[in-house]
Amino acid sequence: MQLKKINPNLQKALIENDFTEANEMQEETFSAIKSGVDAVIQGPKKSGKTTTIIMNVIQKMDKPVGESTRALILVQDKEKVLEAVEQFKRFNHYNNLRVIGVHEKGDIDYDKNLISVGMDVLIGTPIRINEMFTSAGFNMNTIKMFVVDDVEEMLRKREDTLIDRLSSSVDKTQRLFFCTQITEKVEILADRIMIEPLFFEMEDEA
Repeated sequence: MQLKKINPNLQKALIENDFTEANEMQEETFSAIKSGVDAVIQGPKKSGKTTTIIMNVIQKMDKPVGESTRALILVQDKEKVLEAVEQFKRFNHYNNLRVIGVHEKGDIDYDKNLISVGMDVLIGTPIRINEMFTSAGFNMNTIKMFVVDDVEEMLRKREDTLIDRLSSSVDKTQRLFFCTQITEKVEILADRIMIEPLFFEMEDEA
């Protein structure tokens, strides 16, 4: 996959998984996300949002560092957690980032113990992530990337308070929203928690 200054280990894993060419979303957003700006990225279903998230997290995290979580990815349910973790396994083969997925149906004490040992990337639902950080008192200020996938679906479930609470616990971080539709609620939340966010809208090929 030819993207400017892409991490060579990431590129190798992508090619081995038959991702040889970047799609529109990846081409349009890669440089901006790499620069560290806040952004809202809209694309239709099957436009590669999850792949784009994982690529950029691996690109920026690069390798295991310390014990504290550095990237937080919020997804809407257990199915999405498992899907993202599985995709990380494919693309993270050479970078060896430590990744964990958590959701309401898992054992919260087990999850907290895993994170305390050392974790680079934490993927989870807003409810479970909020429970974990509230009860364990983790330091959120180590988070360098705060990513929310399918943000409009979470807002429909009125989880904006949870997202806002988690975001406000982080001092300096890059905040990214991914969605299939930029609704008024998405814009309002982005304006509230982001710093001069860029908006990217991908066309529906259909």
